[in-house]
Amino acid sequence: MDENKMVAGKVKKPGKRGRKPAKIDLKAKLERSRQSARECRARKKLRYQYLEELVSSKERAICALREELEMYKQWCSAMDQGKIPSEIKALLTGDDHKMSQGGSSTKTSKNSKNNNNNISSSNGQG
Repeated sequence: MDENKMVAGKVKKPGKRGRKPAKIDLKAKLERSRQSARECRARKKLRYQYLEELVSSKERAICALREELEMYKQWCSAMDQGKIPSEIKALLTGDDHKMSQGGSSTKTSKNSKNNNNNISSSNGQG
């Protein structure tokens, strides 16, 4: 009884607690470990492919937006010099053409007239 300990009125034996693990075949354990590592590497590879595709799509979007910004900058500099870019003229004539066809785009034509007034008044100030 020297090896047994008395705790809260119960006798405990020294050693590990819980049930003893069953004898696992070492080869099977190694194979499971290898398979798990293969699956982990495959998941990691897929995750990196997804992230690379995401980054490249975002980079393409950024390039498109930069080109659009550059176009708007050129339009603004042309309007500062008193010239109306042909693209804007096409947009304005397209709105007028739509108005004569349907009459439903009166809001658009009013907004474009207001925008033209705002542009001409801001050119006089700056």
